[in-house]
Amino acid sequence: MTTRAGKVYLVGAGPGDPGLLSLKGLESLQEADFILYDGLVNPLLLRHSRADAERTARADEAGKRVLHQQQINERLIEQARLGKTVVRLKGGDPFIFGRGSEEAAALASAGIEFEVVPGITAATAAAEYAGISLTHRDHASAVCLITGHEDPAKPESAIDYNILAQFPGTLVFYMGLHRCQEIVDSLIAAGMPADTMGAVITKASTPAQKVVTGQIDELSHLVKEAGLHPPSLIIIGNCVRQREQIKWFENKPLFGLRIAITRPLEQAEPQLQRAIQLGADPVVMPLLEIREPEESTELAAAVDAISKYEWILFTSANAVHGLLRHLFRSGKDLRVLGNCRLACIGSATSTALEQYHLKPDLVPHQYRSEDLARELIRLHPSGPLLWPCANRGRDVLEKEFRAADMNLHRVVVYEHHDVQELSPQNSYWLKNGEIDWVGLSSPAIARTFAKLLPAESRRYLGNKLKLAAISPLTAQAARDADLPVHLIAEESSWEGIFGSIMKQHHSSK
Repeated sequence: MTTRAGKVYLVGAGPGDPGLLSLKGLESLQEADFILYDGLVNPLLLRHSRADAERTARADEAGKRVLHQQQINERLIEQARLGKTVVRLKGGDPFIFGRGSEEAAALASAGIEFEVVPGITAATAAAEYAGISLTHRDHASAVCLITGHEDPAKPESAIDYNILAQFPGTLVFYMGLHRCQEIVDSLIAAGMPADTMGAVITKASTPAQKVVTGQIDELSHLVKEAGLHPPSLIIIGNCVRQREQIKWFENKPLFGLRIAITRPLEQAEPQLQRAIQLGADPVVMPLLEIREPEESTELAAAVDAISKYEWILFTSANAVHGLLRHLFRSGKDLRVLGNCRLACIGSATSTALEQYHLKPDLVPHQYRSEDLARELIRLHPSGPLLWPCANRGRDVLEKEFRAADMNLHRVVVYEHHDVQELSPQNSYWLKNGEIDWVGLSSPAIARTFAKLLPAESRRYLGNKLKLAAISPLTAQAARDADLPVHLIAEESSWEGIFGSIMKQHHSSK
């Protein structure tokens, strides 16, 4: 039996911002069985895929590349011949100073079907994220893209600086940081005025982006002074003068901050997107896992008799999804809730209800169980109440309603399980003080973080590493676990965490 050959997609991932991936690139990731990705690719893109992924631009302890281009080509062919849909995910655009065309040639020679999915190349993205327009009516009518890193095996350079010095537009050098002085010296020697403006942009379109601008005869000195490192681009031309007026990316309210999102992985997407919108670098750091409970007669009975409850109390979005998932599995639909009134805590829980076209009848002003109980007791419900919840958590509702002689039925619709260890990357960042804020969004998450926080990281607490609690209860759980809390969100939600970080960040500037 012959295995049908698969297909390879050579996908441009853009320069760093995960939002710059094209729709076709996203579709390719979602279809992929196997992904081979470059070190310059933002790993957040991998969350769109279910595939096995391997990073290619790795180095051993001596700093030598582990996977060479020929090995990459062979890996693509090997996986495609197994019948897999393969994505080769490359920084920027596959054919602009990448080696995508070499990979395409290898696939063609092997008879492997492939497609090229263009990406936003680093030149345009870096310039625009730095507030520089490569073309402009008053400054430049042409753009020239040049490699700053030619093949060392070539007998002589193919770059003619005499032509480049007279070029009527903008010059963009890729991968030329280590040759910055040599490049500007060659241009000046060929006749380019020394006061021509230049810019060097590193880690473009990411929260780690840095930009220096100045006359080209000072550019190399400015780069060293700023401590810039690859990946980078050099832009030369008077269009650089626009930056002070139209730069925008670095003006985002949380620009440059690395913030750990501790929600369960499958639920963190809204917070990841919000952090990116605000200019932060989100770190996926799930400290809880959400699992379905084992089948129980109690849950089945509650779902079967759900129409008898006067009120259903939702204290989390997970409870909404958990109860309705079991409701639908039982063969029922939303019509059985016609006689039930719905109460919930918080905007996120309200939003979860609205996803099912349901609106809460009661949302307390303060997002706490005490306030929900107090407001509901004031309404004097005469019928039974259903509280779908997790396998663990506070028992405030049970105590309050028991004291008020009200009939509350608690049923577990989802389970919390603590994560047992941090990922190697997260552990490394914490140990080296490379995370600015950790959002603690529940008491259980605060306790788990305290347990998993590397001992070496504690010296950074309050300095490079700060903790933001979603509520006073979460803050108390953190303090009980010997963790300092540097702010408590004004609103008990992730939006409240971001807003409070934003306020403190700006007040400290």
